[in-house]
Amino acid sequence: MTATEIVTPPAPDPGATPPRRRAALRRLRRSPLGIAGFAVLAVAVLASVLAPVLAPYSPAQVHFDAPFQIPGTVGFALGTDDLGRDVLSRILFGLRASLEVGVLAVALALVVGVPLGLAAGYFRALDAVISRFTDLMLAFPFLLLAVGLAAIRGPSLGNAALALGISQIPGMIRVVRSETFRLKNLDFVAASLVDGASDVWVLGRHVLPNALSAVIVQATVAIPQAIIGESVLSFLGLGIQPPDPSLGTMLADAQQYAAQAPWTAVVPGLAIMLVALAFNLFGDALRDALDPRSSR
Repeated sequence: MTATEIVTPPAPDPGATPPRRRAALRRLRRSPLGIAGFAVLAVAVLASVLAPVLAPYSPAQVHFDAPFQIPGTVGFALGTDDLGRDVLSRILFGLRASLEVGVLAVALALVVGVPLGLAAGYFRALDAVISRFTDLMLAFPFLLLAVGLAAIRGPSLGNAALALGISQIPGMIRVVRSETFRLKNLDFVAASLVDGASDVWVLGRHVLPNALSAVIVQATVAIPQAIIGESVLSFLGLGIQPPDPSLGTMLADAQQYAAQAPWTAVVPGLAIMLVALAFNLFGDALRDALDPRSSR
């Protein structure tokens, strides 16, 4: 090679995983609780998606000749309720409704909360207004605000998701605002501004991508909150309405038969607990994996 020759470095492989992402995946795989939580979530999501195929009966189908069948009875793996409806079928469709509400609520919180959080953390002029709005909403407990909004809008799956999503917007704003405020003071943001980049470019190209890890972790925390919130709303009659199944309405129907048929209350309660716990375990593991200060 002569002195005038220039060696061109090989172009990066667009399909290659960045080193930081590979390190995060390694840390995530080393978390037994995180893997267990992810496995439970995968099973729950798959079961809810395939509910029409997996459910042995329609969730509203009644068997008047077979009320309060104990779990393990032939044809009724998890037993039946007071009307002879199959508990397994209702659990599958109820889980599907709970996950739908959780995802829709968090999607609304992301769509509204992320832009407001970016604006509050980056622009001082907007910070005071957005922060006071956030503080006002946080003055109301999460479930109390959701119950009030659902009562105003009326009971339905869509209104429950809307009420829970609005209730989660302040928390999302707080997380994104904090991350934006931290990132905007770093050197690479200042260098971009010196090079003539606009504020919108800096927010979209530098701040938001680096804040995504905190947003993802917050979403994994917000979804189980929304699932529990949907169960509470349905239990109070402000969520999904019969004959559509919901884990909350199953608990409400079972409370008067808890002594006679405890499985009608235990099974939906366990379903709520397991899904919420799985999200929390996976969220904790994901937070640790995405933390750049974690050991490799």
